[in-house]
Amino acid sequence: MLKKWALVFLVAFLMTSLSCTSGEVKPPRLDLSTGWKFMPQDNLDFARPDFDDSAWKTIEVDRTWNQQGYPKYEGFAWYRIRIVIPSSLIKNAVLKDSLIFHLGKIDDFDQVFLNGELIGENLKNVPPGTKATDDFKNLDHSFWNVPRRYSLAVDDPRIKWDRENVIAIRVYDWGVAGGIYSGDLYLAPADLSEYVKFIYVPNLFTFHQKEIEKTLALRNVSSRYRIKGKFYLRMVDNLTGETVLKRKFPVILQPNARAEYSFKVPKLNRSATLYYRVKLQKSLEERVEKEGLPYILTPPVKSEPRINGARVYGQRPGKPFLFRIAASGKRPLHFSARNLPEGLSLDTTRGIIRGVVKKAGTYPVLITVKNSLGADTKTLRIVIGDRIALTPPMGWNSWNVWGLSVTQERVYAAARAFVEKGLADHGWTYINIDDGWEIYGQAREPKRKPNGEIRTNNKFPDMKKLGDDIHALGLKFGIYSSPGPLTCGGYTGSYGHEEQDARTFASWGVDYLKYDLCSYRKMMTDQNDPRQLMPPYEKMYRALRKQNRDIVYSLCEYGNGRVWEWGARVGGNLWRTTGDIWDEWDRMFSIGFNQEMAAPYAGPGHWNDPDMLVVGWVGWSEQLHPTRLTPDEQYTHVSLWALLSAPLLLGCDLERLDDFTLNLLTNDEVIAIDQDPLGKQALPVIKEKNIQVYKKDLADGNWAVGIFNIGESTQTYTLNFQDLGLSGKLQVRDVWCQKNLGEFTNTFRTVIPAHGVRLLKIFRPGTN
Repeated sequence: MLKKWALVFLVAFLMTSLSCTSGEVKPPRLDLSTGWKFMPQDNLDFARPDFDDSAWKTIEVDRTWNQQGYPKYEGFAWYRIRIVIPSSLIKNAVLKDSLIFHLGKIDDFDQVFLNGELIGENLKNVPPGTKATDDFKNLDHSFWNVPRRYSLAVDDPRIKWDRENVIAIRVYDWGVAGGIYSGDLYLAPADLSEYVKFIYVPNLFTFHQKEIEKTLALRNVSSRYRIKGKFYLRMVDNLTGETVLKRKFPVILQPNARAEYSFKVPKLNRSATLYYRVKLQKSLEERVEKEGLPYILTPPVKSEPRINGARVYGQRPGKPFLFRIAASGKRPLHFSARNLPEGLSLDTTRGIIRGVVKKAGTYPVLITVKNSLGADTKTLRIVIGDRIALTPPMGWNSWNVWGLSVTQERVYAAARAFVEKGLADHGWTYINIDDGWEIYGQAREPKRKPNGEIRTNNKFPDMKKLGDDIHALGLKFGIYSSPGPLTCGGYTGSYGHEEQDARTFASWGVDYLKYDLCSYRKMMTDQNDPRQLMPPYEKMYRALRKQNRDIVYSLCEYGNGRVWEWGARVGGNLWRTTGDIWDEWDRMFSIGFNQEMAAPYAGPGHWNDPDMLVVGWVGWSEQLHPTRLTPDEQYTHVSLWALLSAPLLLGCDLERLDDFTLNLLTNDEVIAIDQDPLGKQALPVIKEKNIQVYKKDLADGNWAVGIFNIGESTQTYTLNFQDLGLSGKLQVRDVWCQKNLGEFTNTFRTVIPAHGVRLLKIFRPGTN
């Protein structure tokens, strides 16, 4: 017998689900956005429908549990809700075959139970009788930003129609934030639109002279229904809101069939979005997806010679010196240098400075680059002293692209690409191997030689040769290890062999070490206690300082224990301030726009590291894909990292750079903001609902300013100079377009697309 409250709820639901708005019938659904209870513990008895949860606290599902009274909790937790599932859901549906559980976004992993029975975990339905285990949390990648959707046939005995049901969700969070947080939870019958799948690679286009071509497919994943309707294509100029192009295609799909659509759209030199919409006959819902179109802002590289990159470089006395002058222009180029310190020599055809400087001091060196079209001269300040990494390191790291499938060939291919594609001409320097070069910890073969020297696996047959080959190109060579017995990937770490490994790295010619906490965490009682975090990092630093070469030291312990406060004291030249980044807006946003706490500790020789750039083709394995960040989000990503004086480390396949990505990475004015010798990290001076404005003081006395639209729609914004601490008439320059916009008094007005940026340089007239 239904309880009184259930009958009232059912009547209210029927009235809501069958009501009309403007004559249109709404799809039937049962809202699940409220009524949840929460327990931050783990017990499989919590799934039982007869379990007494009266003592549990209520919780909202539009925010993580960390925002609702559990700020530091991580690990297992449970959500429960009691609901009546009315049979009218199916009676009023177009399709009457299955019930869909839409359970929002869950951070990080989930198991879903209905009336005590497991029905799904981590995006997959499970067959009846499946037993719950803890294996669901032992995955390499989180599903934290993917909406959960599970389905049951309408005759599945696990559903109790017109009676009380209990949905229980077991969540495992591995850190930062946890739980159900999108708020978009409901039950609904399957709609025909559920069976239409868009099949395409986001951000993958074919470029023509004046047009961009895209191919996508629609697939009918049903083995039962024939699908008929329309596919609508619309291109929108995000700055004006105008529709640039509209097209319509017929859709007729037999069961399990697919149809391919190819189309061309005009190139714009500004933000635009493609909208894909499918409307089917006999369907109450539509399928809509969208993707941003790439657009190029940076002007082409000029044929006249130009010196790019950092204007200051630090080295310790008596250490091997290697510096490649970043210069663009029509080849061949001829390089010359006046006032080189004693011990250095210049390769005049390749622009590579080598040698050893024994005497400490500051040496202003006049560099000149010539070709048949002209010459360019700049001063490079060489500082021989106790500090290195006087500007944030720029380079490439293997992790975000190859993960543990990295090889010696792939690393050297990245080095070649730096030169062949011109990245080295703009200051990109370091080629860094991440995890996966060592012997796997569970392998039977010896992990070290009889004398204790660490061994490489068969993917890296000659590490010394690799270092020499990279140096021959004028580039720097980086490597990875851990203070623990094993790396994060389970390979051999440096624990107990710190001095020996430092000597080995130096003998291979290593210029950069990323030292990742990994398995050392198991040797700690509190991962946020600096007194436990500092000793292993200081131990390796002392070992590195004994070597015959400078090695930039990168601390990777994910921001634990406020590393920015003590990283420099243990010899760090840079330190990760966060967990790992990946190619999604929410993740990039949560990392990049939360760095101000660490800002006072950044400066020449010691930098805050918000992790690598996720542009281009990434994948963390053999399976690569174009970044999921839209073009607007990529402009925001690179602009923000430059303003933050962050290390710029690419994590993509450099052999697959398209025109957009290469253009994104070779804007010398953007790079100059990151490499500014003052080394002052930008801070947000304005934080409004959808707008954040960052200001960075520059060494020339001027300012770099980023106006970021973090909202979901285009914004028109007026910047008041007084909010920047400035006043009067100021010159404004668009950094991405490398174009002066004119003089403005007191205010500057601009239009910014969703998740986009306007990156400016502001200076007083006559000072630039």
